[in-house]
Amino acid sequence: MTVLRIGNASGFYGDRFDALREMLTGGDLDVLTGDYLAELTMLILARDRLKDPAAGYARTFPRQLEDTLGLAHERGVRIVTNAGGLNPAGLAGAVRDLAGRLGIPVRVAHVEGDDLTAAHPGSLAAHAYLGGFGIAAALRAGADIVVTGRVTDAALVSGPAAAHFGWGPADHDRLAGAVVAGHVLECGTQATGGNYAFFRDGDVRRPGFPLAEIHPDGSSVITKHPGTGGFVDIGTVTAQLLYETGGARYAGPDVTARLDTVRLGREAPDRVRIEGVRGEAPPPALKVGVNRLGGFRNEVAFVLTGLDIEAKAALVREQMGDVLAKAPPAEVRWELVRTDRPDAATEETASALLRLVVRDPDQAVVGRPLTAAAVELALAGYPGFHVLAPPGKGSPYGVFEDAYVPQGDVAHVAVLHDGRRVAVAPPEDTRPLRPLGEPPLPAPLPPGPVRRAPLGLVAGARSGDKGGNANVGVWARTEDAWRWLAHELTAERFRELLPEARPLPVTRHTLPNLRALNFVVEGILGAGAAAQARFDPQAKALGEWLRSRHLDIPEALL
Repeated sequence: MTVLRIGNASGFYGDRFDALREMLTGGDLDVLTGDYLAELTMLILARDRLKDPAAGYARTFPRQLEDTLGLAHERGVRIVTNAGGLNPAGLAGAVRDLAGRLGIPVRVAHVEGDDLTAAHPGSLAAHAYLGGFGIAAALRAGADIVVTGRVTDAALVSGPAAAHFGWGPADHDRLAGAVVAGHVLECGTQATGGNYAFFRDGDVRRPGFPLAEIHPDGSSVITKHPGTGGFVDIGTVTAQLLYETGGARYAGPDVTARLDTVRLGREAPDRVRIEGVRGEAPPPALKVGVNRLGGFRNEVAFVLTGLDIEAKAALVREQMGDVLAKAPPAEVRWELVRTDRPDAATEETASALLRLVVRDPDQAVVGRPLTAAAVELALAGYPGFHVLAPPGKGSPYGVFEDAYVPQGDVAHVAVLHDGRRVAVAPPEDTRPLRPLGEPPLPAPLPPGPVRRAPLGLVAGARSGDKGGNANVGVWARTEDAWRWLAHELTAERFRELLPEARPLPVTRHTLPNLRALNFVVEGILGAGAAAQARFDPQAKALGEWLRSRHLDIPEALL
């Protein structure tokens, strides 16, 4: 069977609008995917649906398609997207209406069954992560466009691959290979130099979107269209493989992919081969992402300039204290951010920020009393008093939690272009997810002189969020650097370097084939990204903070 070329044109809701056209005109493709969903996006779409029951999908997708549907039809490129969000049937209908207006004969199918909100009272949205076989059923029946709701991001690739090559649920190794390729593609330009630790290795001003050439055995080559920006190398692929993962077993609805079996090889410039991926039967339960309204949040950022920063901060806290004591919010957090410098050349660099963040189930508690108290200090506070922006009335925030249901309890259905409904059976073979034992470490480097230097001189990192947890993947670019990193960067040393992690459970996973370590920090993000529990609520820069920390590095590596 021929190689299947699958591209991606979106890594999140709000990604580059022109990417659909860029991918359709930049080179040959068989399938074009678009990933629009994230935990936070589901909450945003749920709030849209509260205002308009017909909403709940990514509204940018039909606008992108209006300019490109004819092009995709002419070139025979099928489109698979999770832009359906909370309302895949609604988006499928909108696409059919668009095709009718444009006079383009396309067959539109959608996948449903993920919506379990009714089974989770009090939630705004509760959706199971479905696999790729509903997508495969729609494509096998002739669909040109397949719209889904909450499927796993990698299913956008594994579903078309299963349809094209005729794979079934028992083809674990092949499915796992496609899942790994899908995981590399799912965040778009993060695979082509975007958000990359060593971004100066190439021109990343406008990275092109990635594509995967999938082979019948599940192996793949990650590349991009000729002439597009950015670059693809073993490092960019490694970074994306580590993104938002945990241990060596990467579980999904259709298969558990073994990340410890992945082998990467440079085939040519901008071409990285992925092979050797082994797969296992998937877990018996499906993950369900549950989004709830957590309460209301408000924030005031006081600007402290010049001398006596600590004393000015203490004065604000004391002046605000009486108001906060009268009707205490459920959560009060003060944070002094020392962005100031002595003898600064500009007022901005002479200033620090004192952030007050409050949360409470009652909007009134974090609203008018707080804003009035902050504003009333304008002429009665510290010298140079001002705030970054006037405080508002308090805004709602969400919380995210995982739940699990047996695979057989979810009615996974492909609704074909002709209205027929095809039920997708749960996998017959499942395997409870258990962590793997740690593999043997490489031989340590021989003793030698060391120098105090940033970790990032010898290691890359990428970090992200999964609910309230964060992961930080760290990898070495040479074998000698790996021999040092594997022994030096223990979970204990990780906690030392990132003090926020010291009181939290930190688990280290070792992936020798990738010369990588993956750290999972439990609870550092509180109730998830929507709760905005910390300065970087999605832990996007946690890895870069780690790379900036200094430790004793062998001079031979520097």
